[in-house]
Amino acid sequence: MKLKLKTHSGAKKRFKLTKNGKVKRGHAFRSHILTKKTTKTTRGYRQPCYVDETNAAALKRMLPYG
Repeated sequence: MKLKLKTHSGAKKRFKLTKNGKVKRGHAFRSHILTKKTTKTTRGYRQPCYVDETNAAALKRMLPYG
């Protein structure tokens, strides 16, 4: 009998696994108080953002079926 692994509920709300095996994350500092930030800065927040390789292995364990 094969055991099912539980997905970490906090991680599934915040991270997605890409086709190439990277872990995609939301960008910090983009949700509010945007008036004082420059247009160039807020445009940069639209770019895709990935988890650092040092943390990626731990997150992949949290998302076994991602």
